[in-house]
Amino acid sequence: MKLIFHGHSCIEIQLDDGTNILLDPFITGNPVSDLIADEVETDVILVTHGHDDHIGNMIPVGKRNNAKVVSIVEIAEFAAEQGLSSHGMNLGGKYDFPFGRVTFVPALHSSCYKFENQKLYMGEPAGIIFQAEGKTIYHAGDTALFSDMKLLGELYEIDVAFLPIGDNFTMGPETAVIAADYLKAKIVVPIHYNTFDLIKQDAEAFVQKLKNNSGKILAVGEMIEL
Repeated sequence: MKLIFHGHSCIEIQLDDGTNILLDPFITGNPVSDLIADEVETDVILVTHGHDDHIGNMIPVGKRNNAKVVSIVEIAEFAAEQGLSSHGMNLGGKYDFPFGRVTFVPALHSSCYKFENQKLYMGEPAGIIFQAEGKTIYHAGDTALFSDMKLLGELYEIDVAFLPIGDNFTMGPETAVIAADYLKAKIVVPIHYNTFDLIKQDAEAFVQKLKNNSGKILAVGEMIEL
């Protein structure tokens, strides 16, 4: 399994069988993305919540690739209305797809999407636990710190946790350090920072505070191989 960081909260998962999964595909309008939306190839799109910097290019990329969108049911229904293949889920639910197991877990945030001059309710925000090839990946989405992260650390042996550290809209570095302690992931990767001035943070200072040398900063386009 390969995990590639594409800026902000966008993560690409490449499975050994060739399946490609894209989480929170914010490409167009993302000043730090290394992707070109018209050239992205993917089989599956996972979306944590309805904000534009996470749904991003879900519609055009999904249509061009005939990719399946897996998300909270309101986002999945919206995707289906736009002509995409989709699978709706909700908090606490898991489903075994041919490419792996997806579980949606809580996140403390909000979720709406501006579409054709309307703001649409996009269900509850979520984090995603993805399990395949004997590995467990946690993408926290946009969230505040919450104590039930301890339960996630107890229920799952997390190999890699992607945690937002930007502050203002999500956890800041100080509370993300506590979240990392709760989760006990083998590798902790900061996301959702330095995309815009309002969420500028010192990622190096953040990872220095993590236990067991678990922190890993990924440059845009950089990969972890598990």
